[in-house]
Amino acid sequence: MSIPAFADIAKPANDLLSRDFYHTASGWSARGSSTSPSTNLEVKSKAPNGVAFTVKGKSDHKTGAINGQIEAKYTDKPTGVTLTQAWTTLNALDTKVELDNTLAKGLKTEVITNFFPSSKSKGAKLNLHYRQPLFHARAFVDLLKGPTFSGDVVLGHDGFLAGAEVGYDVVDGRITRYSAAVGYSVPEYTAAITTTSNLNIFAASYYHKVNAQVEAGAKATWDAKSGNASGVGLEIASKYKLDSAAFVKAKINNQGIAALAYNQLLRPGITLGLGASFDTQRLNESAAAHKVGLNFVFEA
Repeated sequence: MSIPAFADIAKPANDLLSRDFYHTASGWSARGSSTSPSTNLEVKSKAPNGVAFTVKGKSDHKTGAINGQIEAKYTDKPTGVTLTQAWTTLNALDTKVELDNTLAKGLKTEVITNFFPSSKSKGAKLNLHYRQPLFHARAFVDLLKGPTFSGDVVLGHDGFLAGAEVGYDVVDGRITRYSAAVGYSVPEYTAAITTTSNLNIFAASYYHKVNAQVEAGAKATWDAKSGNASGVGLEIASKYKLDSAAFVKAKINNQGIAALAYNQLLRPGITLGLGASFDTQRLNESAAAHKVGLNFVFEA
């Protein structure tokens, strides 16, 4: 079995519940507050020399501002070196250098830097990913802030997974956060229990690939610090594959917010996504309780 990273132990369920819902630019809001639609545009192309270009633009429900970036990525397959350079609308220059299976088998090294010309602020991070048949370990070091360290490890055997995460402030010499997770994963379904935020937020998720057309999943979340034993958040979702070029998704949570999504491959290289969310408890109120979204992806 392929051992996932700590953040991906519950990935199948999380992807089903969060991806492809185009009505929101930054996650699923519990209560809508704007009638302005969310619009996302992504254009991908590849030059003859192998450089891949990606241009992304995303609107915001609340402010109407457009955030975007242009990115160039080049991979030298013989050496396993990948260079990515991005420039964002926040006037940030981001650079990533990846070495995959170059220094050691199973080891991926990332050096990430960012620079803001207007404020002269800088950032630099070193990330290490080490994967073997029975475990997956990662380490993240912020070289300029702190420095700080965070790391996680996942052990797996016969579908069973167990992992832990820790954050550490090198200067203060203290642990800043810790998390844990257990799960079970096979091709048809996955189940996971995670506890994050210093073991204060608990989540249980389940994903099931019913057949080639239907997927279903659910997630329950409880914040122990809230002190409310009944305050469990629940959301369920399902995906139905209409054909090889289209699918629909639907989900609803315990607050009565329902969301729908439709994804269609219009022609090779052009994908359209439509999404909407509705507050089922405020259907007869103003449209401010509801959201719509549009997503285009062009890939050459």
